[in-house]
Amino acid sequence: MNGPTGRSKGSARPYFFLSYAHTPRVNSRGVDPNHWVGRLFADLSEAILQITDIPAGDPIGFMDRSMHQGQKWAERLSWELANCRVFVPLYSPRYFKSEACGKEWHAFTRRSVYQRRPTAERATGIVPALWVSMDHYRLPRVASELQFSHDSFGADYAAEGLYALMKIDSYRSQYATAVLRLAQRIVDVADQTVIPIGQPLEFEAQPSAFEPPEPTDRVRISVYSYHSPELPPQRSASCYGEQRTDWQPFRPPSRRPLAEDAADVARGMGFQPTVHEFEDEAESLLTTDRATAPSVLLVDRWALLDSRRSETVRRVDRRNLAWLSVLEPWNREDQQCRDHERMLNEIGDTVLSTTRSGRQKPSLREEGSTGTPGSLDEFRGEMERAVMRASTAFEQQSTGRPVPAAPRRPRLGA
Repeated sequence: MNGPTGRSKGSARPYFFLSYAHTPRVNSRGVDPNHWVGRLFADLSEAILQITDIPAGDPIGFMDRSMHQGQKWAERLSWELANCRVFVPLYSPRYFKSEACGKEWHAFTRRSVYQRRPTAERATGIVPALWVSMDHYRLPRVASELQFSHDSFGADYAAEGLYALMKIDSYRSQYATAVLRLAQRIVDVADQTVIPIGQPLEFEAQPSAFEPPEPTDRVRISVYSYHSPELPPQRSASCYGEQRTDWQPFRPPSRRPLAEDAADVARGMGFQPTVHEFEDEAESLLTTDRATAPSVLLVDRWALLDSRRSETVRRVDRRNLAWLSVLEPWNREDQQCRDHERMLNEIGDTVLSTTRSGRQKPSLREEGSTGTPGSLDEFRGEMERAVMRASTAFEQQSTGRPVPAAPRRPRLGA
């Protein structure tokens, strides 16, 4: 069997799989926040190359550098998890809230592990690393059961984690020591255990190895839009599909439904999202005083033309739920949207009067965007802020602290 890169099952296998939680961007500008993990991966790979006899061109490790979804992405992850010799989870609070990281952990541990020689430790093939200090964080059961001490990597590493050692110049030597010790540990575990190549599993179908998320770790994403047969005569079907959740106003560049892009953002922030049609959420939004999870509503202004359905949106809007963030993605590059913008804005002012009254029609340019109005990147940045607003309000409700009035809810395009 050949892997995605064309290597056969009998060829060299990577020493390690670096499993980490993707950090979301603060805004659409600036350095990729996962740059520092990439630097660690490069330094760790170099250290392993120096202390082993790995031939030139053979794989040293694997790190998922993208947040792409889809079949090819899942197949590549599954193949690497079935072939790597050591699994290196990068511990952080965000890591243990990540469903994808939990799936990676689970998939690796489906493989058998055999010890080459007796040791005091139970062989697992897992070598954890501290990205940040975890002293005050309760580890899930699968992590707390590991017999692993971080003390040998240095006191500053154990107290601060690798991220602090990388960022603070005075810790430069401590960082080098920690990386070298981590590399040695990976090589030792690879040499002391036999972990046969596994069968690549269907990644998306795997359960998470971590405990079910707390309600504050969930996000419910609902979509108010059309499916193709419902469209008004002024609107083409290019942004719609068979389901109302198929709506994608930024098509191209994205070929996937907007709700999937929104869910990716939430996952990258450490949440576990679910996607629903607005109609399936409406009764709960209209009757529930205490939510079961923070929520984000994506509104297609074109669908507000359906007065029968939009009346339910209007009633939800009047409730002004603090734990519900409302976004109105609006693609100014869409000629039909530009041609009917005034009409659709007026309808939105009527249906979403409470949501819109809390803002002064802000432009996304003022919120640190790229300056390209209504772009997919802009949406992702606004989605991050929407999730945090809803999550903060929900947590305040859950802990019994006073919940402030619903915050400003910027819409995409003004």
